[in-house]
Amino acid sequence: MLALLGFCALIILHEGGHFAAAKAVGMRVEKFSLFFGPMVWSRRRGETEYGLGVIPLGGYVKITGMNPEEVPDDPQIAARAYVNQPVWKRIVVIGAGPVVNLVLAFLILWAVFMTSGTWNMNKGPLQVQAVEQGTAAWGKLQPGDTIVSVGGATTQKRIPAVVDRSRCPGAQTNGCVADPAVTMTVRRHGKLVTEKLHPRYSAALKRQEIGFEYGHAGVHYQLDAGGAAGHSLSTMGNEVSLVVTKLSQIYKSADRKQFHSVVGGYAMVQQATQASAAEGFGILAIVSLALGFMNLFPFLPLDGGHIFWALYEKVRGRKVSLATMERASYVGLVLVLGMFVIGFSNDISTLAHGGNFLR
Repeated sequence: MLALLGFCALIILHEGGHFAAAKAVGMRVEKFSLFFGPMVWSRRRGETEYGLGVIPLGGYVKITGMNPEEVPDDPQIAARAYVNQPVWKRIVVIGAGPVVNLVLAFLILWAVFMTSGTWNMNKGPLQVQAVEQGTAAWGKLQPGDTIVSVGGATTQKRIPAVVDRSRCPGAQTNGCVADPAVTMTVRRHGKLVTEKLHPRYSAALKRQEIGFEYGHAGVHYQLDAGGAAGHSLSTMGNEVSLVVTKLSQIYKSADRKQFHSVVGGYAMVQQATQASAAEGFGILAIVSLALGFMNLFPFLPLDGGHIFWALYEKVRGRKVSLATMERASYVGLVLVLGMFVIGFSNDISTLAHGGNFLR
């Protein structure tokens, strides 16, 4: 339920940004709709119709004159049409939606970091993270075990070389003689547990292995208001950089598989919420950030496309013809539809393989 309410809030607030800005600068808003398609509910208040569509994939605000060919003959209405407004007003109205999403992402992250703090996963004691089935560690070590010592040597930043030296230089067969048992002490549920592990030869690795992965357990930090704000901004910057990198490498299969449609976004929020409310809100903030940032791409029908052509008109000194913008919009439509198809196909693939969107 939290995921559904969160997604509805993102849509309402994005479109609400357009709506509020249009009203503020005097444009005429004909319709405010949550979701697309035929209306299952609608009500008119003044000159604006408010409604709820049947296809839960977004929403829209219809402002008179967004299409220059649909400007009414009534001079009073025409004077308030989008196409007849100064460039700065059009940019304010179009930019308000993405800005709301960016601000919302910041506020959600700020609240999450204020209440939950943050973790530095490059610090803290070493911890068993995974154990490979059929190896020496299987049945003796468990994910979550804190590593206290290996071979009698205490561990702080890395596993001592005693684990890594159990190799068989030049060995090509299973006839390699294993090193003596490695003694490991771990802390499990507050108790010390000591195990003797006998390295086994791995034909794939051509060496002896114990068979576990490890990493830092992490250190938790509580943040004040300023620290939470700074961490929110840095998190947003990192996520934007990641999106740009993935888009620039979309021709690579591994990066292409990282994209998801609104279906995957909703599933991620839902699955994260099941782990904790803080994690769910964190993912919701990233979805809001992606919605705001990607909407600023300078291609019609995205918001950034409208801003681009408004600025182009300002520089050019005269209006751009509808035919020109329509031709340019084909490029944007292909890109948007292409991204949707890639994201939706990835969603289907993920659902077919267990439906875990947070791996």
